[in-house]
Parts: sequence; C-alpha cells; structure tokens
Amino acid sequence: MSISTEKQLGRTTLGGRLETSAIGLGCMGMAEFYGDRDEAESIRTIHAAIDLGMDFLDTADMYGSGLSEEIVGRGLAGGRRERVVLATKCGLIRTADGVRVDGSPAHIREAIDASLQRLGTDHVDLYYLHRVDPEVPVEDSVGTMAELVTAGKVRHLGLSEVGSQTIRRAHGVHPITAVQTEYSLASRGPERSILPTVRELGIGFVAYSPFSRGLLSGEISGEADLKADDMRRLLPRFGADNLPRNAALVAALGEIAAARDCTVAQLALAWLVAQGVVPIPGANRRAHMTDNVGAGAVRLTDEELGRIDEIAPAGAFQGARFPEHLLKMVQED
Repeated sequence: MSISTEKQLGRTTLGGRLETSAIGLGCMGMAEFYGDRDEAESIRTIHAAIDLGMDFLDTADMYGSGLSEEIVGRGLAGGRRERVVLATKCGLIRTADGVRVDGSPAHIREAIDASLQRLGTDHVDLYYLHRVDPEVPVEDSVGTMAELVTAGKVRHLGLSEVGSQTIRRAHGVHPITAVQTEYSLASRGPERSILPTVRELGIGFVAYSPFSRGLLSGEISGEADLKADDMRRLLPRFGADNLPRNAALVAALGEIAAARDCTVAQLALAWLVAQGVVPIPGANRRAHMTDNVGAGAVRLTDEELGRIDEIAPAGAFQGARFPEHLLKMVQED
C-alpha cells in the first residue's frame, strides 16, 4: 500500500544556499535505459511533480545525448521554469565506442550553451561536473564553471562521483553547493569519507540511484524478473551469485515497510532523508513519481532506523554497483 500524497514534501537547503524539495526528480529515464519511452507521459510527470511540490529536477547533457534536457525543457515551458530548481551536468561525452570524460575549459563553455538551448532557459540553478577528467586538474574545470556563475549562466556549482580530496580542492576554487553520488541502503560507500567531508565543509549531498537501479523497489526477486536485454544483467549486484541474497535483504526491509503501511521504495527514500541527504529517484511515469512523493510523509523513528541498520548494515548487499571498467570513472573515497 502506498502512503498518500496529501502531505506534500518538506523543504531542505543544499550547501546552506539552494532551497529545494526534500526529494527530487531524476530525469535520465525519460530519455533512455529504463523501460519504454513515452515523452508525453514524461512531460505530464514533470507537471504533476511540480504541482505536488517536487521542484528539484535533475538531468544531464549525456542522458540520451541531450534528449533528456530537451524533454525537461518542453516540460518547463509555459511558465513552469520559474517554479523549479533545475540541475544539469557536463563532462561526459557519448562516442561510437562508449563514453569519454572531457572536463576541459573549452568543452565546459561549449556544453553550457548547448544545455541552455535544449532546456529553453537562460540559466541553470545547479551545474555539475559529471565526472572529473583525469587529464585536467579539477581546479581548471571548476575555475571555468565559476566563470559561468559570473556570466549569469549558472547559479551554483556541483560535482558528481568525486572523492573527498577532490571535493576539498574544488571547494577551494569556488564554493561547491552540492556533491552527487550514488547512495542508498545498498550502496553506502559515501559514508566512509565523502559524507563526512561534505558535512565538514557545509556542502549539500544529492543521492542518485536511491533504489540501486530498482533493486530496492521490492519488485526484483531473481534474474527472471529482468528482460534478456536489461542493462542490469551487466551489473555485479544483479548477477546470479548476488541477486538472491540481495533480494532476501529487500524482502526483510519490506516487513518494516509493511508495518509502516508504505512501500519498500518509500522506506528507502525515507531512510536517505533521515541521513540528511536529498535523494533524486528517477521516474518517467506519474504513478512512480507520486509514490516517491509519498515518501515525504514517512518519518522514521530511531527504533526503525536501528532495525533497518540491523537488517542492512553497510556492506550487507553483495556485488559492485558498476562493472570494473565503469568503476574506473568514479572516485569512491
């Protein structure tokens, strides 16, 4: 059973300066990866999210090679742009051979203009460096992004999938408002050093993939639940050796959710909110988005948080979140 959305989302502030809804809307799936695409329904989802108080929208120029930004731009037409906090990212480029990182000043300057055109706006509220370019000092990338703030094209700066030392270096160049990294009950790596660092520096934290790519939805119990071409079959966490144990942990969390009369997905979001971070679950259907909004009404007690940690402590879920070649593109400490 799903929590009602009558009690809309609370508010929070990233980095002490950017106010957003306590839970945001991830827009990657509107362009690719998860299920069939329905642009009209994606736009209706954006409209409904705004009406329910979910006003923090997250996209990137890499998602669908710009398609996600275009859809978000169309969804914000007609006066809705002023009602949202809009975040996008630069630094990852699609190629025929996969994805490459480019954090060069020239690319960043070119990327922001292309993103603004696709989004149909003259500025974004939060601009992330999607990945750090190993060939470009992060100070150079962030310095260029700071120029975009001065130019009025960007209001706040963010970093994605960066380690604690990189955060400190970047923050020394220009105040970083938010760091975005995968974080969930199944992926608790940020607790080692990244979360302590952002808390020390007063930087906000945005958690993407809060359901661990659907694992924490409670709808995946075995490989048979994944289509033959499902990208998750390539992820170690969903492999034959790991998925049964992981699904059993989700089932155990489902017992706590049932006692609270909420979904296990709502429980997973409420747990993240209790950690003081802002989750951005992806949704390209109104039903999923509305379920996510309902998590705002779930306030977990200390006893419930303790029970959750007993069932799923750090390291309980088995299997890496990415294949080895993709792990090389992220900084985890």
